[in-house]
Amino acid sequence: MRCYVGIDLGSTTTKAVILGDDGGILGRGITNSRSNYDLAAKVAREEAFITARFGLLRQEVEAAAGTELLERLLKAFRMSQTLAQLERTHELIAAEVEHTVAERLRKSTLAVVEDMIRVIADEEVIWFEDPDPPARSDFFRDTAGSAYMRLAEERGDPAGVSFDLLVGLYDKCIIKVENEPLELGFSDHIDAALARIGDPLVVREAVEKAAGTEFDEVSCVGTGYGRARLPFPKEQIRSEILCHGLGAHAMFPDTRTVLDIGGQDTKAIQVDGHGIVTSFQMNDRCAAGCGRYLGYIADEMNIGLHELGPLAQKSTRTVKINSTCTVFAGAELRERLSLGEKRENILAGLHRAIILRAMSLLARSGGIDDEFTFTGGVARNPAAVKALRDLTEENYGDRTLNISADSIYTGALGGALFARREAQGS
Repeated sequence: MRCYVGIDLGSTTTKAVILGDDGGILGRGITNSRSNYDLAAKVAREEAFITARFGLLRQEVEAAAGTELLERLLKAFRMSQTLAQLERTHELIAAEVEHTVAERLRKSTLAVVEDMIRVIADEEVIWFEDPDPPARSDFFRDTAGSAYMRLAEERGDPAGVSFDLLVGLYDKCIIKVENEPLELGFSDHIDAALARIGDPLVVREAVEKAAGTEFDEVSCVGTGYGRARLPFPKEQIRSEILCHGLGAHAMFPDTRTVLDIGGQDTKAIQVDGHGIVTSFQMNDRCAAGCGRYLGYIADEMNIGLHELGPLAQKSTRTVKINSTCTVFAGAELRERLSLGEKRENILAGLHRAIILRAMSLLARSGGIDDEFTFTGGVARNPAAVKALRDLTEENYGDRTLNISADSIYTGALGGALFARREAQGS
């Protein structure tokens, strides 16, 4: 099967999109790229081909068994991947304990860590069994880390196995887990997933057919903050601006203005009716007002990045934030908390401050036309979306704001579209 690949190597996440000959999306993949760009590109591509195979499975299984069984198989597959990563995390932490923890604390530390990993694994099984599980991050580092921090707070003993000791062990080892080429591919976990759902014959036959399909990668184009690190010749690299403009146009053909807030930069883009960029402004000198800033705030609060938006939505007032500089964010946050401000009210103010910076870029790029498309990882944050809607209406009146559930893949989609166009000569 002929296909075309686009990879968006961002500072925080790396995304991949696979298109078929007809331009339809076959698969998408995403991974955390904080530690190793080269590995991130490989993992995102692998994840995209995994979802492409699940797409083939869907075509085979839906008519015979319905969508519910297939979704259960996908959940079981993800659970198998997570359990494998948890096991490796446990192994690495145990080794770290033996080498770095004082002898008098080693046995008790190992016991606490083993209990915590067991609880996280049990919670993963509960998540699988829940017919309507709560939303959570796409990344193992975030989901496991959030659970680990919670358990470390509960089990940490200042006089013995302390919270700081437990967190320090996790922080050292999670980087190694991310950097190791742990086998998380389709063939590595599909059998365990099938066993988990009872291995129905109709699904087994479809799995064998999907696993046997060969993908012929005709062309690949890379983009993103770390695009210089992609293993492609320079003629297969495109700018983020061009890829986000084309990707947003493909998702919403009437788009004329695009705002992308990524991990390390913010882009305000104007496009014409063909998705061609006509003007843009970009903030790439620091991470203020970007995903990295939000990640820093989440770390300061000891919560997951995906929890920031929902927590901010519980606010009863919006605290005015004087600075969105990452360097001073922690100090201002702690000062506000010491004055008795609620976390959710501070976060509401932080989200508004971030979007105010984006509005300045938009104004310099040409303003907000109709239709307006919001892309990037921050577009998944409900508090950021609310602040953008409010500020857009305040400054420009009624505008159609497009936000896709797959907006984080916009740059990778643009890359894949460039790859397909060039291969087909169109």
